[in-house]
Amino acid sequence: MIDAQDLRAAVQRGLITESQAAGLIGLAEARRQAVARVEPGEEPFVLFKGFNEIFIVIGLSILFMGWTGIATILGAEIFSPGGLDTVLVAAVTLGGLAAAQRYFTLTRRMIAPSIALAIMSALTAWVLGLALADLAGLQALSASALSWAAIAGIMWGHYRTFRVPFDAAIIATAVFCFVWSLLAMGGILPETGMGLLHMSGSGPLSVLSFVFGLLVFALALRFDMSDPLRVSTRSTTGFWLHVTAAPAIVNTTALYLLASGQGGQIFLLVFLLAIAAVALVIDRRSFLVSGAGYAVWLVFTLFDSSALVILFLGFALVFLGAQWDRLRSALMHALPEFPGKDRLPPYMSTT
Repeated sequence: MIDAQDLRAAVQRGLITESQAAGLIGLAEARRQAVARVEPGEEPFVLFKGFNEIFIVIGLSILFMGWTGIATILGAEIFSPGGLDTVLVAAVTLGGLAAAQRYFTLTRRMIAPSIALAIMSALTAWVLGLALADLAGLQALSASALSWAAIAGIMWGHYRTFRVPFDAAIIATAVFCFVWSLLAMGGILPETGMGLLHMSGSGPLSVLSFVFGLLVFALALRFDMSDPLRVSTRSTTGFWLHVTAAPAIVNTTALYLLASGQGGQIFLLVFLLAIAAVALVIDRRSFLVSGAGYAVWLVFTLFDSSALVILFLGFALVFLGAQWDRLRSALMHALPEFPGKDRLPPYMSTT
C-alpha cells in the first residue's frame, strides 16, 4: 500500500505535484474516517447533514417557484407547451441551477440541496423538452417521448458533472418512460400510467417493467461492487438505483402471483423471502424495503383478505432489521463461492 513517504518520493521525482499528493492524502484520510464510522451490518444513508440543509432547500424551493412565476409573467409557457421564449427561459434556468449546484454540491458538499436542485433541473428539462417538441410540431406521445429523452440526456450530463447520486433514479425513470412512450406510439403499450396497476403480469407492459427492473438492478450491483465498503458516492448511486429497481421487479411478479388463484398469496410470501435473501447477500435493506413495501401496498389495495400477509411481512421486516448482520453472516458463510462474492460488502465471522 502506498504511504506518505511514497507520495513524497513521487513528488521529488516529478511524477505528481505537491497539490496532487496532498489531495491523495486527504482522500485517503477521509475514506479511512468514513470506514471507521460505519458499523458492521449498517447501510449508510444520509439525506441531510443538518437542519441548515433543510433551511436551504426551503429557500431554494421558494426561489425556484418565484422564478417560475416571473417567467410565466414574462410570457414563457411553463405549464403547457411553449415556443422559443420557453426554450430560452428553460436554458437560462438550467444555467442558474447549474451555478447553484456547483456551489452547494461541489463546494459545500451538501446532500439535501443537491437532491433538490437535481429535481428542479429534471423539471426544467421536462419543460424544455415540451417546448422543443412544440417547436418541432410534435404532439401527444411524440412530445412526451422527446421530453423524457431531454430529461435523460440533461440529467446524464448533470450526473457526469456534479455526481449527485439521486440523478441515477431520475435517469432510470426517464429512460423507462421514454421507452414506454415509444412503444405506446406503436400501440403496444397503454398510453396512461394506470396500466401499471392493472396489468395481468404477462402483458407487454409487465415485461417492460420486469426487464427494466433487472437491468437497473444489475447496474446497481455494478456500482455496489465498485465500492464494497460504501464510502463513496458510487455506493449512494447504487442505493438509489436499488430503490428504483425493486418496485419494477416486484410490480410484475406480485401481480402475476396474486392473479394465479388461492395459492397466490403463499407464492407471494415465498417470492418476498427470496427477495429478502437477495437483499441479505448484497447487503441492501433499501432493495428489500422498497420491494416489500410496494408488495404490501398491492396486496392491501387489490385484495380484502390481506391482513395475515401484511402481519407476516411486518414481523419479517422487524426480525430482519434486528438480526440483519447475524443472518447475513450465516447466509454468506453457507453459500458457496460465486463470481463477485469477494466484491460484496464484508460480513462478520462466525467464530
